[in-house]
Amino acid sequence: MSPDLQNSFRPFQHSGAGSALHCDGVSLETLAKQYGTPLYVYSATQILERLGMFQQAFAGRDHLVCYAVKANSSLAILKLQADRGAGFDIVSGGELERVMKAAPQAVGRVVFSGVGKTAAEIDRALEAGILEFNVESEAELELLAMRARKLKVKARFALRVNPDVFAETHPYISTGLREHKFGIDIRKAVEIYRAAARNKWLEPYGISVHIGSQIRSADPFGAAMERVCKLAMQLKREGIRLKVVDAGGGLGIDYHERADAKAVSPAAKVQEYAAAIEKALEGFDCKLLIEPGRFIVAQAGALVTRVLNVKKNGKKTFVITDAAMNDLIRPALYQAYHEIVPVRPRSGRARAVDVVGPVCETGDFFARDRMLKPVEAGDLVALLDAGAYGMAQSSNYNSRFRPAEVLVEGKQQRLIRRREEIKDLLATEIA
Repeated sequence: MSPDLQNSFRPFQHSGAGSALHCDGVSLETLAKQYGTPLYVYSATQILERLGMFQQAFAGRDHLVCYAVKANSSLAILKLQADRGAGFDIVSGGELERVMKAAPQAVGRVVFSGVGKTAAEIDRALEAGILEFNVESEAELELLAMRARKLKVKARFALRVNPDVFAETHPYISTGLREHKFGIDIRKAVEIYRAAARNKWLEPYGISVHIGSQIRSADPFGAAMERVCKLAMQLKREGIRLKVVDAGGGLGIDYHERADAKAVSPAAKVQEYAAAIEKALEGFDCKLLIEPGRFIVAQAGALVTRVLNVKKNGKKTFVITDAAMNDLIRPALYQAYHEIVPVRPRSGRARAVDVVGPVCETGDFFARDRMLKPVEAGDLVALLDAGAYGMAQSSNYNSRFRPAEVLVEGKQQRLIRRREEIKDLLATEIA
C-alpha cells in the first residue's frame, strides 16, 4: 500500500486551537455566511482520493469503478468522478438523465440496476447505449427482450443473482438473502442464461451480485463472489462466455472512526475488500465491475447547521438546529450515528444533549443523549460523514426548502446547488 493512501486525507479539521472547522482549506464559517444554513459541504479532494483507492487496488485486473449514483447524485460530483474514469451504477431513469447531463461521454460506462425498471426507462437506456442492464427477474428479462426487439438493438444484460449470503448490516439495507425482494435465485440462473442465449435480441454479457450496504467485513463479499465465479465457470463450460462480473457495492465506513483509535484505515479496508474479491476470482479471466457509493462520498460531506436555541425540559437539554429530518433523515430512519461537532468550539465541559430539528415530529432528531461541548444560539455545528444518503434522501416535508450544496477543492469553493425557494416548492402544483 502506498504511503499516501495509508494516511487517508481528512477533509474536516480545525486548523489550530480555537479555530473554526475547515473543509480542505476553506472555513465552514465563511461558507455558512456566504450561503446560509442548513448547508451541505463536500470535499472534492477526498472524493477523488477514495475513487483512486479502488482504482489502485484493482490495477492488476481489467476493471471499472461504477459509482452508485443513489448515494449522492449531485451533477458536479458525477462529473468530478467521470473525469477520472469512473462509470456509474444507476437505479432509475432519472439517474440516467443525471449522468447524461453531467457526463455524456460516460454513458457507455453505465450499468442499470434496480428491481422495477419500466418500459420507458429501458427504452431510454437502450437508445443511450449503456454498458449493461443488471436484470432482477425473468419477467424483467422478457420485457428487456421485447423492448430491444422493438428498437432493433441487442441488449447486453447480467443477471443479478441472489447468493444467499448473510451480511451483518441494518436489515433495511441487507439484500443478499432469498427472502429479500432483490435478485434471482442463483440456483435458477443457468437455465435462464441458456434460454436468453437463444434470443437474438439479448446478449448474456455478465453476472451481477449485490448483498447489501454498509458492510464492514470483507468476508461476505468474498463468499458471494466465490458462488458467482462458480456459476460463471459453469456457464463457460456450456459455451456461454460472460465478459464481466459485477461485484456490486456495499463496502461500509466507520461512522465512529474518530472515537476509535483502533479503526482500520479506509485504504486498508479497500485493500482487504480487493483481496477477498481477487481470491474468489482467481483463475477466472474477466472484467470486474464494482459499485461503491457510500465509501466514496460519505466522509467527504458534512451538513452545516445553525443552533436556533438551547432548551431545557426537566432533566433533558435540547439543542435545536435549523436543519431537520427532511435535510438528513438517516438518524430517524436507521437510527444512524453521525458525529456532531461545533464549528468553533467553546470552552467548558461536554454535556449530554439531544440535537434536534424544528420539524413537528418526535423522530426529528440527529442525536440523543450525545456528549457535546457547550453551544449557544447562533453557533454553527457540523454533522459529519453526511455526504452519502443525505441530500439524496432529503425532502420538502413541512414545506421546508432543501439546502444548498457547496463543493470545495483545496482553497477554492463553488456553489453546486442553490438553496430552494418558494417558487421551486410550488412550481409543480396546481391550485
